[in-house]
Amino acid sequence: MIEITVLMSPWRSSCLGGFLFQHSASGGTCGGNLRFELVKDGKSKATTHHLQFRGKEGTMLRRFFALLTVAVLLFSILQAGETKRKVGNFTLEDYNGVKHSLADFKASKAIVLMFIATQCPVSNAYNARMVELHKDYSSKGVSFVAINSNKQESVEEIKKHSKDNGFTFAVLKDWNNVIADKLEASVTPEIYVLNSNFEVLYHGRIDDSQREGKVMSKDLRAALDRILSGKTVEVKETKAFGCTIKRVK
Repeated sequence: MIEITVLMSPWRSSCLGGFLFQHSASGGTCGGNLRFELVKDGKSKATTHHLQFRGKEGTMLRRFFALLTVAVLLFSILQAGETKRKVGNFTLEDYNGVKHSLADFKASKAIVLMFIATQCPVSNAYNARMVELHKDYSSKGVSFVAINSNKQESVEEIKKHSKDNGFTFAVLKDWNNVIADKLEASVTPEIYVLNSNFEVLYHGRIDDSQREGKVMSKDLRAALDRILSGKTVEVKETKAFGCTIKRVK
């Protein structure tokens, strides 16, 4: 949620009506300080801008440019507040020793990175749902990549787990939890949806319940549906839940 506060601090009595600048018949100077405050997810960012006009001629033109300035400044601060987090390219091996880079999936309409585990009961509760998601969206141009960052889960174990659960997407081993650290992933399962520029469009859970029969909010599906329809993801962040990633340090 984004809140915007705009404050006008006039310093001449001839400045009346907020953004509608008025001038006395004798001319003079009119101006003020415009303070923009953007509040997003509890974080505040503010900037102050000074506007000043002289003389009594061209009042309507000055009003127009004042409003135009306000619009430009407002757009600028909104853009700053909406800067997307970007993931750097990386390369990991799957359980067969084949290397996969994030750049390999650049042509995708969306890239779903899934931090998963072999031993976590929460992650395992989502195995069938992950297979179903891949089945439903891979034909629509969405790539799915699973990442295992747990130090105690071997490549052999990952291979068996993948085959036993019918995974049809790549499962990569993140030795020393390097990628988990870079993305600040903390649990399994945890999801990051990227665009072709590797910007994070959605981060969090697959849905809102480990028990599939109690799911009320299919957050990942909702995000992918909006991305594929060319719309902005409404809920960009949810709280992922599951087993903590077992790091080497």
